[in-house]
Amino acid sequence: MFNTRTLIGSALAAATSLGAAGALAGPAAQPEFSFEKCYGVVKAAQNDCQTATHSCAGTSTADNQPDAWIYVPAGTCAKLAGGSTEPKA
Repeated sequence: MFNTRTLIGSALAAATSLGAAGALAGPAAQPEFSFEKCYGVVKAAQNDCQTATHSCAGTSTADNQPDAWIYVPAGTCAKLAGGSTEPKA
């Protein structure tokens, strides 16, 4: 009886975690504040969406990837070292 409960509990936990992971895939929601996209300043796996090599949020593979972007408050990107409002080649 205990093994059956453990198995069912594990299956439910796995299904729940897979559902949560699927909810995070895709583009990040646009913020409610005045924003701009800032390229080249994002840590690996922290991008808000789509790069030339990735199609979903949180999928960049390197820090400061030139085409990975994140939403920042308008006017902030120019103040960040390496930040650009246009993708870098």
